[in-house]
Amino acid sequence: MLTEKQSELLRFIHARLQKTGVPPSFDEMKDALDLKSKSGIHRLIMALEERGFIRRLPNRARALEVLRLPEQAAAEVAKPKGFTPTLVKGGKPAPKPGLATPRSEPTRDLPGAYEIPVMGRIAAGTPISAIQTQSHTIAISADFLASGEHFALEVRGDSMVEAGILDNDTVIIRRQETANTGDIVVALVDDEEATLKRLRRRGASVALEPANAAYETRIFGPERVKVQGVLVSLFRRY
Repeated sequence: MLTEKQSELLRFIHARLQKTGVPPSFDEMKDALDLKSKSGIHRLIMALEERGFIRRLPNRARALEVLRLPEQAAAEVAKPKGFTPTLVKGGKPAPKPGLATPRSEPTRDLPGAYEIPVMGRIAAGTPISAIQTQSHTIAISADFLASGEHFALEVRGDSMVEAGILDNDTVIIRRQETANTGDIVVALVDDEEATLKRLRRRGASVALEPANAAYETRIFGPERVKVQGVLVSLFRRY
C-alpha cells in the first residue's frame, strides 16, 4: 500500500511523462503536492523507488521511469501496514530453556538456525517511508533471537554508529508495540516515516535519539510515534 502522498506523487510523475516525456523537477513536484520543502519529495521518491514503483536512471539529471501504478499492484497480496510481517510458527530444534520458540521457520541447512524474513531497509539517518515488503530471508542462529516474532532490516545511514550499528548492517528486530526508555527501536512516525533510533521518554513526549553527534534528537508527541519492534541483535558481512 502507498500513502496518499506517495500515490499522488507517482500519478503526477506518470501524467507528466505521458504528456511531455520529461519528468517534473523537484520544485514542480513540491508545488504539486503542496509541500514546504524538497526534502519531503526526496523521501517520497526513495519510498517509491524502494517499493518498485519508479526507477531513477543513472547519469541523467531528473531521469525517472514509472514501472507500475498502484492499480497494477492491486493483485498482489495485501501487506499489513508498517512493519508487521507474517511469520511462520516455529518447531524444532527445541529452544533454549526459558526461551519461547522464535516464531520463524527453522532451516534444514543450518541446524539450530531459523529463517528470518528481511523486510527491506530501515534508515539510521534521515527517516524514510515505512517499508512493508519482504525481499528475502536469512538464516539466524537461535542464540541471537529472543522469544516472540522476529524480522530483519537492512540499515542505511550512519546515525547509530556510536551504538555499533553501521551502514549496510542487518539488524534483527523482535516485533512488539512497546519499549522501555533506552531501547533501540524501529519507530514509525506519523504512520509514514520509519527510523532506527534509541527511544527516550521525556515527560509526555517521545524522543528518538541518534547515536551520532552529527544528528539531532527528534521529539514528538506520543500519538505520533508507534514502536514496531526492538533491536535484539545484528550481523555484519565483510
